[in-house]
Amino acid sequence: MKAGCGWPTPAALILIFNLCFIAPYQLTEQQVCSLCGGTVLNGSAVGRFCSLSAGRIDGRCCLRNDNTSDPEHIIGLDLSNCSLASVDNLQGASAVFMIDLSLNPIVNISDAVFQGFTKLNNVILPQDIVCPGGNASWENVEVKEGNRFCEGQKSMCNQTGQLSIDCPENSLCAPYGPGFFECSCADSFHGYKCLREGEFPTLQVFGPLAASTVVISFLLWVTQRRKAKSL
Repeated sequence: MKAGCGWPTPAALILIFNLCFIAPYQLTEQQVCSLCGGTVLNGSAVGRFCSLSAGRIDGRCCLRNDNTSDPEHIIGLDLSNCSLASVDNLQGASAVFMIDLSLNPIVNISDAVFQGFTKLNNVILPQDIVCPGGNASWENVEVKEGNRFCEGQKSMCNQTGQLSIDCPENSLCAPYGPGFFECSCADSFHGYKCLREGEFPTLQVFGPLAASTVVISFLLWVTQRRKAKSL
């Protein structure tokens, strides 16, 4: 009789999905800091910013802990002169304030790379690269010494935190990175375009879904186990 493997549990399936599909596309903070060799130099733009912000240098990152109960996070990222031809994934540094990507042979950077970077206030790029979200997304754009400086990220909402014409009725607009904004339903509204009033029926929606998932997983596990025993 051969030993068989039972049907994976839901937790195992989630782990496999994360490892196979999500993990390869989302770099951790440590991975972002190691995208390029060397370390942040004290005289560099990020180095000066880190010193003024009471941060700590770790590889190509400046780290700071704003709350003793929270882990350190990246506030400055220096990837200058790293021979980078493309920049595809920096989500591990989504809380960053300054990024230096100068002196790299970058051809183009998708705006989606900086989606969710709500705190980003300074970006240094090769002069031929457009600022994330375009010039309209920044208070000041300047080209000097072969670099493009994008300073002061603008909000894409007309009235941040208040009802806005950028979002559907009964929803709030909030910045979501250079050139991006997101809409969230106002209090007591939910559903498609926030048209439904009242609390979201969490139990009614997710209860049956969770129960059916457990039942199907159990039935599949029993079926696989019976097949394994019959071998």
